[in-house]
Amino acid sequence: MPELPEVTALVADLRRRAVGRVVDRLDTRAFAALKTAGIASTALNGLTVDAVDRHGKFLDLRIGPHHLVIHLARAGWMKWRDEVPDTVARSGKGPLAARLVFADTDTGDACLDITEAGTKKSLALYLVDDPGEVPGVARLGPDPLDPSFTFDVFARILADAGRSQIKGVLRNQSLIAGIGNAYSDEILHVARMSPFAPAAMTGDDAERLYAALESTLADAIARAAGVPAAGLKGEKRSGMRVHGRTGEQCPVCGDTVREVTYSDSSLQYCPTCQTKGKPLADRVLSRLLK
Repeated sequence: MPELPEVTALVADLRRRAVGRVVDRLDTRAFAALKTAGIASTALNGLTVDAVDRHGKFLDLRIGPHHLVIHLARAGWMKWRDEVPDTVARSGKGPLAARLVFADTDTGDACLDITEAGTKKSLALYLVDDPGEVPGVARLGPDPLDPSFTFDVFARILADAGRSQIKGVLRNQSLIAGIGNAYSDEILHVARMSPFAPAAMTGDDAERLYAALESTLADAIARAAGVPAAGLKGEKRSGMRVHGRTGEQCPVCGDTVREVTYSDSSLQYCPTCQTKGKPLADRVLSRLLK
């Protein structure tokens, strides 16, 4: 799933490519992906892309008076094409969920394909007049890239979360916008903290975690800067220290990276760096061994 650093890079890439272009049409191929009905997709025809912004993990293309807000979910992605394909994908077939086609101008025609791997289409598109009309955007907590996201704000979030596991708090979009499964693993590894640690912690631990959050996101954003959309997935994977690296050596201490598996996700961590050498219980594996 693209998280804050990748979505930030996608915004920069789309600003360069799409701002100033005139929309010819929005073709929706996975009809369930369009979550709104108040504005017809034809309302975008002939309007100009004026801006591209981000709200947490949501992309926001401002097209005339409207906003096309996109959440790529777990397996969604975008592909820019400098030429519009002659063939049109059949509805419900293949990875294409929607295609934003731009009018043929002096810069040539082009389109933005919004795709999702697998047969289940979980990505979401919203056509609204205000991004705040999108429920997921309305629920977002503070953005960690905003200057107002100070240590005091972060410490208050942790205190209010109490005994909740810190891994879940970092991923909760209503508490902190933009961090998902991958970067929460990375932040906790940098902070040398167990994913199962309670959110309410000492001031020193909170400061260490805040510093890890800031440095991890800043490093990821710097690595992704200037990388086109096609290369962002590989860039994300190459920069991971523990996430997605089960069985490999920890780059800090050399211990084996371990995993805890849930029904629909997993987390990775280093026992030496994060849990004083103690492996965490894998609930799924424990049930299989009974």
